Amino acid sequence: MKRLFFMLLAVALVLPSAAFAQGTPAEESEFDPAHEWELQTWGPELKLGPIDMSINKAVAYLILGAIVSIIVGIVFMRVKVGRGPNRRQAVGETIYEIAQVQVAEQGLPTKAIGRWFPYVASLMVFIWVVNMLGFIPLPLSDEHVEIGGIELPTLAIFAATSTLSVTLALALMTFVFTHFEGIREHGPVKYFKSWIPEVPKVMLPLIVPLEILGQFMRLISLSVRLYANMLAGHMLILTFIGLIFVIGNLALAVVAVPAATIFYLFEVIIVVSIQAYIFAALSAIYIGSAIEPEH
Repeated sequence: MKRLFFMLLAVALVLPSAAFAQGTPAEESEFDPAHEWELQTWGPELKLGPIDMSINKAVAYLILGAIVSIIVGIVFMRVKVGRGPNRRQAVGETIYEIAQVQVAEQGLPTKAIGRWFPYVASLMVFIWVVNMLGFIPLPLSDEHVEIGGIELPTLAIFAATSTLSVTLALALMTFVFTHFEGIREHGPVKYFKSWIPEVPKVMLPLIVPLEILGQFMRLISLSVRLYANMLAGHMLILTFIGLIFVIGNLALAVVAVPAATIFYLFEVIIVVSIQAYIFAALSAIYIGSAIEPEH
């Protein structure tokens, strides 16, 4: 019961910023969950040529995710081994086993595990942490509320991985590492030749463009899969809760809050971990296929 209470409390806190706005009914009816993904710049704009390096809430969540991922590694991996494993050691061994057995060994050839295990393991932990932070109400919102004369950011949930630019950057790292490792292992000519299957020469004009397109489709599939799953979950939760304020009928909470809670639990318990695992596992498979194309 305590866990359910805290889950309901969390969902209750995850109210769209528009729900807190003190305005007219007409203004409230304009509630749109998509506004949560309109990233506003925090502080001065920082641009490096065409690249925008400005800080916004997505960047803040990524920085927080990196810090928490480091803490997770230190707390659960740097454990003094004793006769009987304690809870910290058990959790650390579980994380390590999943990363080693289920991710690295399933996708990477044996000779490459030592080199690429740190990458795929770090990727899995980092994405899991960022996904999980996206379901914890944090004061990292673009909206503010005045309490006691002090302007403070409202509590909100936001997953950095529900932003396509973030997932595309993560996928781009795997894409670059995949081809870098393939070229390093085989040389550029032999590696790019390995993309083309053995077919009659007359079919090469058709097969070559398709194979090249297939390589870039890996980049799209990696980024869009994670982005779409995290975005859909947050949109559903915000929509169910926001309906109470859009319609202006608290009786709707009898249906909306349980529905939002169900989606919240589904995302936290299942989607967060599965998406982190899939992204890391596919990264390992792609890098492994570049090292040993015949597999």
